[in-house]
Amino acid sequence: MSLTPSHSTQRLRELVAKTPASGKKRSIGFLAVVACLGGFLFGYDTGVISGALPYMHLPSEAGGLALTSLEEGLIGGFLLFGCAVGAIVGGRLSDRFGRRHNILLLAVLFFVGAVGCVLAPNIVLMYIARFVLGLAVGGASTTVPVYLSESAPKEQRGMLVAVDQLMIVTGQLAAFAFNAVIASLQGGPQAVVENDPSGTYQAGETVSWDLLAGIAGVSVSEGNGHAWRYMLVLCSIPAIALWIGIRLMPESARWHVSRGELEEAIGSLKRLRIEGRHDVLVEVAEMEEARRLEAKREKLSLRAGFRVPWLRSIIIFGGTFAILQQLTGVNTMMYYAPKVLMAAGFDSQASIILNVFTGVASVIGSAAGLLALRRFGRRQVLLVGQAILTLSLIAMTAIFLLGINPYINLDGTVSPDIPGFVPYLVVVVIVLFMLGMQSGPGPVMWVMLSEIFPASIRGAANGFAVMLLWLANMLVTVTFPVLMDGVGPVFTYGLFAAINIFAVTWYYLRVPETRKFTLERIEWEFREAGGVIRLR
Repeated sequence: MSLTPSHSTQRLRELVAKTPASGKKRSIGFLAVVACLGGFLFGYDTGVISGALPYMHLPSEAGGLALTSLEEGLIGGFLLFGCAVGAIVGGRLSDRFGRRHNILLLAVLFFVGAVGCVLAPNIVLMYIARFVLGLAVGGASTTVPVYLSESAPKEQRGMLVAVDQLMIVTGQLAAFAFNAVIASLQGGPQAVVENDPSGTYQAGETVSWDLLAGIAGVSVSEGNGHAWRYMLVLCSIPAIALWIGIRLMPESARWHVSRGELEEAIGSLKRLRIEGRHDVLVEVAEMEEARRLEAKREKLSLRAGFRVPWLRSIIIFGGTFAILQQLTGVNTMMYYAPKVLMAAGFDSQASIILNVFTGVASVIGSAAGLLALRRFGRRQVLLVGQAILTLSLIAMTAIFLLGINPYINLDGTVSPDIPGFVPYLVVVVIVLFMLGMQSGPGPVMWVMLSEIFPASIRGAANGFAVMLLWLANMLVTVTFPVLMDGVGPVFTYGLFAAINIFAVTWYYLRVPETRKFTLERIEWEFREAGGVIRLR
């Protein structure tokens, strides 16, 4: 392998021989556990809000925030806006100051955002704290996979990056489980009646907020709305563990090489590699050669890419793919499953507990998706998963239209005369939806975004697509509760079903099969064809 003149093979061999490890030895397994706490926090902080929202709807006298539907959506929206900003800024900070340094900063942001949410006395400060938390989530989404892939030996790289993705859904499952435990201990959202103009309840009586919310002019003196603070404070614990753990880890050797810091790179590698099993000399030489070739490679800005027709086609394709992945409505299930289940006739407490099934389905679906991508083509996995979730959305629309709407009372509550199995059909559909989403469009989109963009514009185009993804996520998150309360579940899920019928058609007609091609061959094919074509 040829090296730069100033760092000949002999010189590099001498550096490796004389440079000691920069600290105590750390196993790759330990590094993965620590770094994946970032993915776990990503999942926990996005998932925990689903169980907290029912308690936040309580009046301030009862410990809640007296949320409206729009405010409910904005609590998720501000986090996702922070994610969009954090993904862009986090990547740049990571390149400038280092992966390890960036993860340390993210741990602080996770902690500050979590504590800020817990202590927020009003909705405005809650928005600010959620935005800070979003910065951490967005930064983690770009920094942690890079740190893992750059630190792991090549034979373990794919597995560790896949584990990070699995930790995200595991974090969501943990959030749903802790929410369920707290809801079981606290009971569903409830308040002590102070004055009931309807005369239904007596002063001093403790009543479920599900029943009180529909009474005009009712006032309460206290309640258990503070339960949402218990749910949110738990995510500060992994943030502390991440901050302590990442301080024990070395910086990415590849980041050091990118800055010409070969001795520091060797010291970092020696902390993570097992002598006799891994050849540090060969690995550093490969990194240095890659850095030299990268320096010669043409780089284009996003704006310059849009001026080239075949590149513009790929950028638009990637952005459309990212948007459609979010318009599946996946976050209506992740963030608002209890709201959907309450609309189906369950009370608040049961809805929060049943949401655990959403998390379990998400973890199983993610694991199935990772296995499927190792055996089958991208298109196959994508189309099967998309078909399952689209049929689930059609089924959800039909269940609300034919099974639930006929039993809706004038005050919006579900009649006790509804057949007992109907609400549980909604649970089944949510589980099937999550299985389809997390085994299909969920993993496939991330894999294909890493494959379709040419090297000259890969960083800028991928960042643009991820930004669109977070913005689409924010749009769905903000509008969903408003749609549910404004036009009802039938229209809302009918709209998502229509969008996803279009999506599955677009995927079938436009998505290429990239599994059998190198990145260089994919770029050549697209260049020759003048844009994205259906590779086979």
